[in-house]
Amino acid sequence: MRVLIVEDQVLFAEAVEFALRSHGIDVVGTASTGEVGLELLPTTNPDVVLLDIGLPDRSGIAIGREMLERCPNVKVLALTALRDGRAAREALRAGFSGYLTKDTDVDRLLRAIESAFSGEVTISKPLARQAAGGRGGDGVSLMVSQLTDRERAVLGLLAAGADSPAMAERLHISKNTVRTHVQSILAKLNVHSRLEAAAFAVRHGVVKIDDGRYPE
Repeated sequence: MRVLIVEDQVLFAEAVEFALRSHGIDVVGTASTGEVGLELLPTTNPDVVLLDIGLPDRSGIAIGREMLERCPNVKVLALTALRDGRAAREALRAGFSGYLTKDTDVDRLLRAIESAFSGEVTISKPLARQAAGGRGGDGVSLMVSQLTDRERAVLGLLAAGADSPAMAERLHISKNTVRTHVQSILAKLNVHSRLEAAAFAVRHGVVKIDDGRYPE
């Protein structure tokens, strides 16, 4: 996996680069401004760009949007000190693959990079509800976009009334794996029980209750 870091705080960029390289990720370049990041994009050919929002020359969201326009296959992941649900919502609407704050631990960052590479979306939990805008309209889409395909399948069966053994049998996974998926679903949808998750899914049309599948 190839990663480009766009970050104006040199020490932080170096720390992130060291952490990524220590875990076998190829850091193909670093840039301290958005314009330099754009210049490096075609020559470094990254899979994922870690992009600060508060850059000295231009808005990181504008830079990320331009990167996605120039290279539609690249994944852009915000890594910023800005704890702002509106900024997170704007970034995800621009096509970013996630929005993380700089106090994110290394393991969480690595998982987010892998998720971005796989086409999934990650957002810092404290910002998820703010970014969702009160669960209305686009907010629901933002939360649902964080679910993996397997989590969506589990959610569909959950809404259809299946218990853990039935879900395990249907999906050919262990009951422990079902439990792990359910816990992840609860966290990503900001609900506290299986019943709330099922109600959320049905209320917002995330799944079809008649066949346990979610809408395309």
